[in-house]
Amino acid sequence: MNALDRLVANPVGALAVLSLAAFLEAWGDSFFQVGFYRASGMGRVLALIAGAAVLATYGSVVNIPRWDFGKLLGAYVVLFFVMAQILNRVRFGQSPTPNIYAGGALIVAGGLVVMFWKG
Repeated sequence: MNALDRLVANPVGALAVLSLAAFLEAWGDSFFQVGFYRASGMGRVLALIAGAAVLATYGSVVNIPRWDFGKLLGAYVVLFFVMAQILNRVRFGQSPTPNIYAGGALIVAGGLVVMFWKG
């Protein structure tokens, strides 16, 4: 078993890798948001290139470990939602609205069901 496999075999290590992947996916998407709607000219081109590079990195981070991604999907979806909200606040200055909090609560509840329901 290599070092990466040992890392993701540990629940804390798997959570760290999934958190990094969720951050990279949300950050890459935010570059596309900037490129499509908030920049022009060379800024648009650079934002789209950066988005593609970050999303390629995300794809590598989430797929290099040898895990059954379906089993960890609940945790990943929750982490992605949280990272997206943090980036939305930090990068675009937008705070979650009540409907986002309500939907987020459902996402978290769903993630807990997927992760912990034995059946």
